[in-house]
Amino acid sequence: MSSSKQALLPEGWARPKGYANGVAVKQAQGRQIFVAGMIGWDAQQVFHSDDFAQQTHQALSNVVAVLAQAGATPAHITRMTWYVTDKQAYLAAGAAIGRSYRELIGEYAIAMTAVQVVALMEDRALVEIEVTAVVPD
Repeated sequence: MSSSKQALLPEGWARPKGYANGVAVKQAQGRQIFVAGMIGWDAQQVFHSDDFAQQTHQALSNVVAVLAQAGATPAHITRMTWYVTDKQAYLAAGAAIGRSYRELIGEYAIAMTAVQVVALMEDRALVEIEVTAVVPD
């Protein structure tokens, strides 16, 4: 069976920039995939940069790799939660993050939350991204 994903935008609301307020998924069969928080290190758990945008690119690449292992693509993502250690660094890197997002994820019909946190478990990590995806059978 197939699933359909619909971004939710209540009438009269301003369109959000870079995300959806909510996502409805109609699915008769299939499965959900839950991706743990991905950070900006490579597959061998090595950081190659302390730059916010570069760590974000790597974290998004890691999300894509985990999804692929489950036979999923970024098009199946319904929800993302971003944990950032520095709101100003996140905002300053917005253009570069947007480029990486469009390159690796590609669409904005995703319910998304971003939260500034005091720290992440890995000291060098600047961003952590977790994802929920819905994959039809």
